[in-house]
This record gives sequence, C-alpha cells and structure tokens, in this order.
Amino acid sequence: MRRFTLSSAFICILILTVAPACTSFGRGPVQTGPGTLASGRQYLEGRWALISYEVFPPGQPPIQLKGEGSLLYDAFGNLEIEIRVPADTAQALEKAGIQTSDGMLSTKGRTVIDQQNKTLTYVIQGQPPQGAPSGAIALNRPRHYEVNGNELTLTTKDDNGKPTSIGRWRKAQ
Repeated sequence: MRRFTLSSAFICILILTVAPACTSFGRGPVQTGPGTLASGRQYLEGRWALISYEVFPPGQPPIQLKGEGSLLYDAFGNLEIEIRVPADTAQALEKAGIQTSDGMLSTKGRTVIDQQNKTLTYVIQGQPPQGAPSGAIALNRPRHYEVNGNELTLTTKDDNGKPTSIGRWRKAQ
C-alpha cells in the first residue's frame, strides 16, 4: 500500500488551486472572430511594405519620406519599422528633431493593441505608456491604425488630435 506524504498533499493542493487559473489567467477562453483582439493581432501580423510616409513637424513644411521601408508585426505584439531615406530627407528629418542612423529611420519594440480605439502603443520598458511626448513621431504616442483591404495606415497625432505622421503600408505576400 502506498503512503500519501505531506509533500504529495501539498502538490495536489497546489495543482487544484492553480489549475483553474491557468485558463487565460482566470479570464476564460480567449475570444476569437471578427472584431476581437485576437483577430486584430492576426490581421496585423506579418510583413508590410512602405507605400508612403509623411511627417508634419510643427511650424515646418511636411516631409515626404522617399525611400524603401518595411514594417514587421509579430504574434507577440512586437513592431519593427525600418525606412531607408536619401541624405536630403535625413537632413530634413534631423532639422525637425527626428534622428536617423546612416539614412535609416527605425523603431522597434513591444506594442499593445487597443482594438476599440484602433491604436497601437509602444511599451517602453521602465517608462509609463503615456509619458511626456517628444517630437512628431515619439514612441510614447499611440499609432492610430486604419485597415482598408491589404493596406494599413498608421497615424501619429499630437495632443490636439492633429496628425504628426502618416504611414501607409501594403501587406507583403
């Protein structure tokens, strides 16, 4: 006959206590289908090619980013944007306070998607999500997204709701 020890009892209690909470952290099954967070993430997931990108620095003329770019959104909410720009565009961006690195404008980080408000917000480690904004394309500003077929538009807005940047992307096959 097998004996039931104190450590065996502890493990059984732990399993019975924790197991019910393991289903989506106690929130029940993950919602799927049109209009859900899962469907929004699934639609955004993949590689996108740049169609156009405009920056609207305050008190300056708009800057059209002429160049090539890609946007990569993965299943874990990581967003990476890289846009190669010619030297004259890099100079115009730097004049507007937007730094480039060797002709590359890039951002990379984890994002949180808000399906109801149709926004993506970077989660900047060690900083609150809505910290003090800085510049036309500050990472702590939400990106408002709009989907039209295979095209995605990401718009960054200032405190008054005026666009500070608009990027248009086409889903890569």
